[in-house]
Amino acid sequence: MQRNAFRCFHRLRVRWAEVDMQKIVFNAHYLMYIDTAMMDYWRALALPYEASMEVLGGEMYVKKATVEYHASAILDDTLDVALRCARMGNSSVLFQAGIFRGDQCLIESELVYVFADPATQTSRPVPAALRKLLTDYEAGSPVVTVQVGPWNTLGPDAAQVRQSVFVRELGIDPSVEADAQDSAAVHAVLRNALGMPVATGRLLPSLAGVARIGRMAVERPLRGAGWGRMVLDALLEAARARGDRQVVLDAQANAQDFYRRAGFVVRGEPFVEAGINHVSMGRDL
Repeated sequence: MQRNAFRCFHRLRVRWAEVDMQKIVFNAHYLMYIDTAMMDYWRALALPYEASMEVLGGEMYVKKATVEYHASAILDDTLDVALRCARMGNSSVLFQAGIFRGDQCLIESELVYVFADPATQTSRPVPAALRKLLTDYEAGSPVVTVQVGPWNTLGPDAAQVRQSVFVRELGIDPSVEADAQDSAAVHAVLRNALGMPVATGRLLPSLAGVARIGRMAVERPLRGAGWGRMVLDALLEAARARGDRQVVLDAQANAQDFYRRAGFVVRGEPFVEAGINHVSMGRDL
C-alpha cells in the first residue's frame, strides 16, 4: 500500500496510554486511530457529519472491519492515517485505510459501512448526492462552492452560519452580532455539495482604499480543512478587484496564526470585544 494512493491524511503522535511495557502500540488502538481519521475525511468533504446525515436521511454504520499488521508503531512515533473510498455498492461503502510512519506502511485496514435508517438500522441505498460527492472527492474534483455577493442574496445563508458560530457557540448577543453594516457589505458564503452553508465572512466598504474584513465564521466540525481560507481568499480578491490597497481585520487572539499564514501582520495592542480577546491585523494588497 502506497501513500500516494490516498488524498486524506490525519496526523497523530503515539502517547504513553496507547503502548504496552515494550512501548509498542496496543493492537486495538489502530482502529481507534482510523476512526478518528474518519472525521477528517468528512471534514475534507465539507460535511458536518451529524447535520449532513440528517439532510441525507440516514446514518453510516460499520458493518465489517479488518486489519492487517505489517509492523508496530512505538511510543513517540508520528503517524499518518490515510483513508480513501475504494468502492460503493447499493447500500455499502468500502473504505481502505493505511497507517504510515513516513513512507513505511505499518497497518492496512478495510472498513465496510452501510447506509441505513437510523431508527430501524435497516439498510438504504446510498443517496445519489453522497455517491457523487465521494466519487468527485476521490477524483480530485471540487466539493464546495464559494459565492460572493450582497446581503439580499446571501444574507440567509450567512446569518445561519454566524448564528451557529457567534451566537450559539460563543454566546455573543444576537443584537451585537447582526448590525446595519451587513446591507452595505460584500459577503462570501461557502456551501458544501449538499448545498449547506458552512462558512462565511464579509467585506465592508473601503475608506480611503482600506477595506475591513469581519464576521469570519466556519462551522465547528469543519475547522482546519481550509474552508475558512477559501472564504478569506474570496474576500481578498473582491477587495483587490474594486481597487482597495489594504485590508484590515480584528482577529480573535487564538486565530492569529490563521491570518498570519494569509499574509496579515499584527497592528496594535490586544483588546477585548464581546468578551473575547482580539488583535488588529492588516496586509497590503
